Amino acid sequence: MTITNDIRYIGVNDHQVDLFEGQYIVPNGMAYNSYVILDEKIAVMDTVDVNFGEEWLENLAAELKGRKPDYLVVQHMEPDHSANIVRFLEAYPDTTVVGNAKTFTFMEQFFTLPETMNRLVVKDGETLSLGSHTLHFVFAAMVHWPEVMVTYDSTDHVLFSADGFGKFGALDVEEDWACEARRYYIGIVGKYGAQVQKLLQAAATLDIQIICPLHGPVLTENLGYYLEKYDIWSSYRPESEGVMIAYASVYGNTRKAAELLAAKLKANGCPKVVLADLAREDMAECVEDAFRYDRLVLASVTYNGDIFPCMKEFINHLTERNYQNRTVAFMENGTWGPAAIRVMTGMLEKCKDLTYAQQSVTLRSAVKPETEEAIAQLAEELCCPKC
Repeated sequence: MTITNDIRYIGVNDHQVDLFEGQYIVPNGMAYNSYVILDEKIAVMDTVDVNFGEEWLENLAAELKGRKPDYLVVQHMEPDHSANIVRFLEAYPDTTVVGNAKTFTFMEQFFTLPETMNRLVVKDGETLSLGSHTLHFVFAAMVHWPEVMVTYDSTDHVLFSADGFGKFGALDVEEDWACEARRYYIGIVGKYGAQVQKLLQAAATLDIQIICPLHGPVLTENLGYYLEKYDIWSSYRPESEGVMIAYASVYGNTRKAAELLAAKLKANGCPKVVLADLAREDMAECVEDAFRYDRLVLASVTYNGDIFPCMKEFINHLTERNYQNRTVAFMENGTWGPAAIRVMTGMLEKCKDLTYAQQSVTLRSAVKPETEEAIAQLAEELCCPKC
């Protein structure tokens, strides 16, 4: 793939992977992106996953056409991008590896490096000339590892963005960018919104015309759309108006209450209502929706004096990723001692800027007329005028 006259794509598509990072379902696989800049001196931007070293080196050799690379720039040491560093050096031992001090600390932890390896340790803001291209290194600590840096090519106005602006899915499958990019961002980077905001501020000072991430498609058009999404996600603002109802039910009674609430919300004119069975649906998709919409209803059965395990897992995912700036309502069920609302409220107490609905719903085993009335009142409260 030709990105500019001098920049080529040499990444790979992975349709073998079932769980990315051991937890995220990726039905359309993953792309591990790598790039080469062909100039007086040649720079390779990152490697790929361990299972695709041979294919990647073949892609690189095809673009080099007999030349040898001068630099390997390592922006991120996570193994899906760094696994082939040693293999690369076996093929091109004279190459200089470029990274920051933390990069090389991690590199030595992952690998037994050749004693003769050439190193170039760069600092934040430093540059590297390849001839007509100049690379500017911008540190992006904790987006989402501490050694991460991004690289700006001021000649072609290309930002090599490491894991930023990435998404799930291989490049040979067409799918909507936003859905899988949102799930990717919230799941993997979502905890580090402040650090992403800092990087966006740095990016705003650059004339970026192309974004080359380490996962997902190269972004060449309407960059404002992608930057706006990242600004929304990293500042923890709701992306859309709507109500997500996340429920955990054992015998179906809590589910019936959640479904009744969804029906009443729709009847009241609320345009977007998402109902999620936490025990059966992809947890990462559920977490994505919780961050996407501005209102959330947590509906859980009381279980061993606590809440159902999948609800606890769900709330832990939210709090780990700094859930905030939303309205939250509660529904609970308990035959002899309903405790779910107390537990769920306690789990959220460290979250910032949450507004709690005045109306809550308590079931004593099953939905009864008084329960229906409470659900109707909650639906009325949640379906605010701006809906």
